[in-house]
Amino acid sequence: MANLVTNCGFSPSPAVKAHCNSPSYGHNFIRLQNSKSSTSSLNLKSSCKRSNKLYVTCASTAVQGQTQTPLTGSQQASGQSSSKPKKVMVIGGDGYCGWATALHLSNKGYEVAIVDNLVRRLFDHQLGLDSLTPIASIQNRIRRWKSLTGKTIQLFIGDICDFEFLSEAFKSFEPDSAVHFGEQRSAPFSMIDRSRAVYTQNNNVIGTLNVLFAMKEFSEECHLVKLGTMGEYGTPNIDIEEGFLTITHNGRTDTLPYPKQASSFYHLNETAMHEELSNRLDYDGIFGTALNRFCVQAAVGHPLTVYGKGGQTRGYLDIRDTVQCVELAIANPAKPGEFRVFNQFTEQFSVNELAKLVTAAGAKLGLDVQTKSVPNPRVEAEEHYYNAKHSKLSELGLVPHLLSDSLLDSLLNFAVQYKDRVDTAQIMPSVSWKKMGAKPKTVSV
Repeated sequence: MANLVTNCGFSPSPAVKAHCNSPSYGHNFIRLQNSKSSTSSLNLKSSCKRSNKLYVTCASTAVQGQTQTPLTGSQQASGQSSSKPKKVMVIGGDGYCGWATALHLSNKGYEVAIVDNLVRRLFDHQLGLDSLTPIASIQNRIRRWKSLTGKTIQLFIGDICDFEFLSEAFKSFEPDSAVHFGEQRSAPFSMIDRSRAVYTQNNNVIGTLNVLFAMKEFSEECHLVKLGTMGEYGTPNIDIEEGFLTITHNGRTDTLPYPKQASSFYHLNETAMHEELSNRLDYDGIFGTALNRFCVQAAVGHPLTVYGKGGQTRGYLDIRDTVQCVELAIANPAKPGEFRVFNQFTEQFSVNELAKLVTAAGAKLGLDVQTKSVPNPRVEAEEHYYNAKHSKLSELGLVPHLLSDSLLDSLLNFAVQYKDRVDTAQIMPSVSWKKMGAKPKTVSV
């Protein structure tokens, strides 16, 4: 799951993270709006997949499903209308959440640009991994989208850690909003070895700093929408609030950012219109979610692999709700100088509960689904208290797609359809956090 933070007005600070409609881990969203008069600083931590962290929304006309052109924030405040569509830059737009979001916003009438260095595809080659679904090149994806809808998505290929490249992209596109999915989001990937731990920190922290400075220099009225994993909060023995916690210590009271206790260095929609628009479906032990892994395992007759005791509990949401939340955040910008956090998920499940749901759904399809416990490759509590608040997005109008029998049936049938593409060597976990080393290594079998 992930969180979303929103903020309007800031000064950069050194302190500053499906085609098959499958649910993903929840997200924490942050939304940020730049402003010349801002004095507040940000404390941003690394994020998609489930989760990434800063997030902005668009005009209410689009959120309500009407066909009017989305308004800019200033136009919305003044009640003015304009034929000029709102421009949204989707950073990391070739990834799981980013691609679905880019198509969704383009379909809603936004002018969309994707910024991506395509490194996620490189990771697959390096580690011997592959999506269950065949993934077209980003160029073919965009061409197919235009042929089907007549809508153009601009493409900037480059690394946001390269400030010169990012500056040129901002100056060329001039975004009203930037949705930031461009972070390395896999906790297991960050725990393979020292080099990948360092890469994750450098990419996620420096990349986000560059985005903030690019906004300040070239798009001062731009809103930033950023996703970050709720895994950064860990599994505290108290409720997880949405971003902040009011405490009293030594007789004094203050409201502080909710403390981070991460255990790693990281944590039907438009894609169904054509096979070249298909989103990725990761089922391996590095990038795959527990639900994706379980459905693929059930489809090929492999026992569901429950890590340890299976009591690990997290929040989940449908990819359709991810893009809905992003749109809501763009439509409801924070006030200048305001920093907001939304916990983006709709349901909570333990690993054991997910396994039972998949087992029951598989039985209806005639699949003999077994479950087995395997040694936990992670360092995490396997039985714990977990209660995270998630009311703010619902108050903005989020209508969730809950994990129903029909959705599980759809996901299982999808896994069965592509089961010939399954590489069984990817099914078992290949990264042990306790055995993390300094030397770069491959993890494929």
